[in-house]
Amino acid sequence: MLILYNTLARKKQVFKPIKPREVSLYACGLTVYDYAHIGNLRSFLFEDLLRRVLEMNGYRVKHVQNFTDVGHLVSDADTGEDKMLVGAEREHKTAWEIADFYINAFKQDFKALRMKE
Repeated sequence: MLILYNTLARKKQVFKPIKPREVSLYACGLTVYDYAHIGNLRSFLFEDLLRRVLEMNGYRVKHVQNFTDVGHLVSDADTGEDKMLVGAEREHKTAWEIADFYINAFKQDFKALRMKE
């Protein structure tokens, strides 16, 4: 039996997946305009740990994570410039070149931290 803290209910509850012994886990990915920082990596480490705990408890886990790119603005208030365009201008490259470079850098961080893909 796996017990997790449910922040919505504000209490510990027995984990009950929608499908028996199968879990779908979606993780919103990194905006790939610059290197990942420790705050970014912390959330991915947590998701990796959660996946491993689920697998150790006998669940089949389908873990999906995307890479976010164009459309995220530099301000948390959704104002200002697009982060990808800022990165492209800073490095004198296209948004596609910026995305490819930082996706590869993130994958190397993933490997260095021994997270599962």
